[in-house]
Amino acid sequence: MNGKQYNPFEIAQNQFDRIADLLDLDQSVRDLLRVPLREYIFSIPVRMDSGEVKVFRGFRVQHNDARGPGKGGIRFHPQQTIDTARALAMMMTWKCAVADLPLGGSMGGVICDPHYLSSLEQERLCRGWVRQMAKSVGPDWDVPEPDLMTGPQDMLWMLDEYEAILGAKRPGFISGKPVEMGGSQGRTEATGYGVMITIREALKELDLKIEDTQASFQGFGKVAQHAIELYQRMGGKVTCVACWDPIEHVPHTYCKPEGILLDELLPITNPLGEIERQQAEALGYQRLEGEAWLEQQVDILVPAAMENQITAENVKKVNDRVRVVAEGANAPTHPEADIILNQRGILVIPDLLANAAGLVSSYFEQVQSNMNYYWRKEEVLGKLDVQITSAYYQVRELAHSRNIPLRDAASVIGVAKTARACQERGWV
Repeated sequence: MNGKQYNPFEIAQNQFDRIADLLDLDQSVRDLLRVPLREYIFSIPVRMDSGEVKVFRGFRVQHNDARGPGKGGIRFHPQQTIDTARALAMMMTWKCAVADLPLGGSMGGVICDPHYLSSLEQERLCRGWVRQMAKSVGPDWDVPEPDLMTGPQDMLWMLDEYEAILGAKRPGFISGKPVEMGGSQGRTEATGYGVMITIREALKELDLKIEDTQASFQGFGKVAQHAIELYQRMGGKVTCVACWDPIEHVPHTYCKPEGILLDELLPITNPLGEIERQQAEALGYQRLEGEAWLEQQVDILVPAAMENQITAENVKKVNDRVRVVAEGANAPTHPEADIILNQRGILVIPDLLANAAGLVSSYFEQVQSNMNYYWRKEEVLGKLDVQITSAYYQVRELAHSRNIPLRDAASVIGVAKTARACQERGWV
């Protein structure tokens, strides 16, 4: 990276420029899609439990809604920036198109660390975010969902505040709600299951049996936990998971050569997917440095934490045995590292495809909430499998026909569909 500070939006724009060249897009289309349609930056004053008032910085970026209402997460994280939101909103636009959903891309959040917020403080922050954005979001305009360090309870507080402001019930305003309060069956598992669906199809292409493979995961939140659960049911073995240490504020990897056991780790894991160190070591898990998950002799790597985790500096640590990298997180692989992985013949399943199931399930919840009708879990997961498998083969066929990586093929599909919608609407 030549010492240059990582800027996710610049990287997203550079990737877009490359795809725009492949598609030979008109300049007006490039100018429209290269930047968000709208951005909101605001302050949220919150009265803390101590009685003092603390002001938090919030965002919402609406990249493009030519194909339908915006869709995207709300992230509570101390490293949240407007450029992160811009990049992820753009990615959501392409992801909606790749998954063939009638939606556009948005992203938002607040700069904060939920570790240091009480439940009441987090509720006030959620309600404050909605008060700032209530006129610019909604079921027909922009539908939020959970992201890093937010979950069903946060979404329910936000829904309650939105409905109080509107004076009407609008369950379709937000997705990721608790199931008993309008959420969708199967949504909790969806992203992790979707990662495994794409891995399942990739292993068929590589002529590898799942039961003969091993995997290492970065992250132990909901995405990784459910991906591991399905992978192990399919017969695979997970030997390592990496997660954030809330005490030392550094990442660590927990390994067990004979395979990790979810039933052992889940009871000693907090809601943010952080494993209690002493209990893990007592259960026989070896604790290694954070990037050790990259170095393992496994067939599959699943980065399922944050962006920019596989870089030009650490990609050399990836073991020669690795055949597949499946991006459970958004933008976890730096473009320079991506080139190296491709040169090494490692199949990279890009985030636009690998973690699209979370978006698809959010859309399913949105549809059910707007209809006031609910599907059974088996029906949701069945629809999800069909949608993700179909998207995988559409991307794979384009990649093979044009002799380009899966990432480029997914981006071509996403950008082309969005550009066509803008042109058909007469915007450009």
